[in-house]
Amino acid sequence: MSPILVRPVREQLEHDRVIRLLQAKYKKKFETAINPGHEQNAGVGGPPPWYPDLVLQSPEKSRKLLGVVEVETTESINHLEAMSQWGAFSRLRVPFHLYVPANSVDSARRLCADLQIVVGELWSYNAFGDQIRFTLVQRIGPALEPKAAPKPAKTASARPAASRTRPAPPPRRPPAASATRRKPAPAAKAKAAPARRGSAKTAPKGASRSARPTKRR
Repeated sequence: MSPILVRPVREQLEHDRVIRLLQAKYKKKFETAINPGHEQNAGVGGPPPWYPDLVLQSPEKSRKLLGVVEVETTESINHLEAMSQWGAFSRLRVPFHLYVPANSVDSARRLCADLQIVVGELWSYNAFGDQIRFTLVQRIGPALEPKAAPKPAKTASARPAASRTRPAPPPRRPPAASATRRKPAPAAKAKAAPARRGSAKTAPKGASRSARPTKRR
């Protein structure tokens, strides 16, 4: 239970109103339990357990603790409150969110620095008539998000083995016999031609004349 046992009625009503507004805000992502006033609906830590204003749990069946939220008013921001409650919530190994009035942000920061209290997110709230506005003042580390459930591993389709095997390629035909014949190299033809022309020129002239028949007179 908080060391601030008695709040002014007006502050207590505003405190519980902020808690219910935050419940609607965090309910979109978490399973949220609240402890307004002196109610003790959901405890954390211990023994003995602590009862923060909001307890954020996993939406899964395990209901794993994912974060705690504490709402303070002007009267409850003091050294005793910070040392007992804020220090205990910051040691839970889950994100700790602190909401304070807009005119008490500097006091909350100073208390956290003096007592070495790590606050995941520091928010301020301000009332405008019937509405309450929330402003993020400081964030340490990533934003609080629920962990997504692991996706199931993809299994192979239950097709028969014969349908998954590829058919063997058809055998290649042997090349045609004409394709295996090699044509003479063009260089060989070039060398053979000059030899034939050279033999005709070097033949003796007498040989050609003697071969002619003589006419009888």
